[in-house]
Amino acid sequence: MIKSTLTLGLLFFLSISVFSQKWKTYPYTPPGNTVTFPVDEGRHDGEPVEWWYTSGHILGEKTGKHYSYMISYFYYPTGSIDGFRILNISDDDKGEFYQEMQLITFSVLAKDKLDIQVKKFDGSTESWKNKYHGTDMIPFEYNINAASANVVLNLEYKTYKHPLIIGKKGYLKLGYNNYTYYYSQTGISVKGTITYNDITENVTGSSWIDRQYGNLNPTDGTEYEWFSIQLSNKMDINIWNIFTTDDKVPDDDRFKIFAAYVRDNKQYTNSDFKLERLKFVYTSDKQRCYAQKWHLTSSVNKIDLIITTLHADSEVQSPFRFYEGTTAIKGTVNGVKVKGKGFVELLHSYDKPDMSFVNDVAWNTSIPIKWKLNNPDDGNPLLYDLEYSVDDQKTFMPVVSGNAENFFKWNSKEFSDGDKVWLKITGRSIDGTIYGIATKEHICSDSAGKSKN
Repeated sequence: MIKSTLTLGLLFFLSISVFSQKWKTYPYTPPGNTVTFPVDEGRHDGEPVEWWYTSGHILGEKTGKHYSYMISYFYYPTGSIDGFRILNISDDDKGEFYQEMQLITFSVLAKDKLDIQVKKFDGSTESWKNKYHGTDMIPFEYNINAASANVVLNLEYKTYKHPLIIGKKGYLKLGYNNYTYYYSQTGISVKGTITYNDITENVTGSSWIDRQYGNLNPTDGTEYEWFSIQLSNKMDINIWNIFTTDDKVPDDDRFKIFAAYVRDNKQYTNSDFKLERLKFVYTSDKQRCYAQKWHLTSSVNKIDLIITTLHADSEVQSPFRFYEGTTAIKGTVNGVKVKGKGFVELLHSYDKPDMSFVNDVAWNTSIPIKWKLNNPDDGNPLLYDLEYSVDDQKTFMPVVSGNAENFFKWNSKEFSDGDKVWLKITGRSIDGTIYGIATKEHICSDSAGKSKN
């Protein structure tokens, strides 16, 4: 790994002394950190952008249905609007997905606690607040009330795990120019009610909270893939891959973040992990393409997981297009089998490969056939299939399939000096969903390429 892992990327283990959950009190500051509860659950005047995010998995008591949901309140003032709210809901048994964005103004946005009260563009109201017993605030417990045309959620949250502080002291530099203060609450029990398609029922389940404030702004074109992971061994993981404008993911702790909750007295943040995309899907209009399955590995705790989305069509359309949906997870940690669930937020879309042959028209068969990928993407390393045609592209015959390099040495003996051969290269994702094709006519020559190739 790069030497940046000696800072954030180097195993930064956060040791916390916990005695019978004494952290469940206000005010509370995790040892060695800048984040304080409940103050940092509220609005930060000095920060240009911040958001309150939660996602969860709940089970209907009456219908037995499995639901997943995401709610996010985004503070980003523009004109008379304070920001926007996104609400997603999925019937995970049927695969039904609904999403709604509403422009909002904050009628209350407390600075010393979590008290969000919003008025939506349609005139209705919603809230997310600290929970009270009489006049006493209950530490790390919350009430959420949110609704769209298809769903009404009234939920009570009770946190039972120590907050996961992301990075060093809850502060991160992300990408080249952004920063964020950041913590997650990864262990939350949920109860309440849901009204879905005119059926109201009690629900129970689990949830996750993400809190960020700084200058990182998803609306400015920054592309990333974010994952929340909750495993059966009680480990929770928060992961980021941030892409540069030319679709790179540098091996740098500003672009690769892996934060893990192991137990209340052990957390760490590093960049020692690898994500391999195994499956992709296009949106119905073919305008965007998202990853849908990943192989996650990390040498720390010997993590080896497969992460798979449950639904292919969980795309939010406004205020910008991105994928947000629930996942199923299985694999091993330290050699022990685990399973789990989570969410992914995907702002990175994958493009069709654009390729061109490098060889001159006059081609000597003793030299490698070379091609260039003009739009490489670190998230989608391509495999290449090379074919040839001697009947003016009426039919093509295979030369090699699944080649990982941008060249192939084909020592064919069947061509003579002056023969015309069409070469076709297909660059494709590992599952074949994303592909591009380039063709070029070559004239075989015994001497061609000796000076250039």
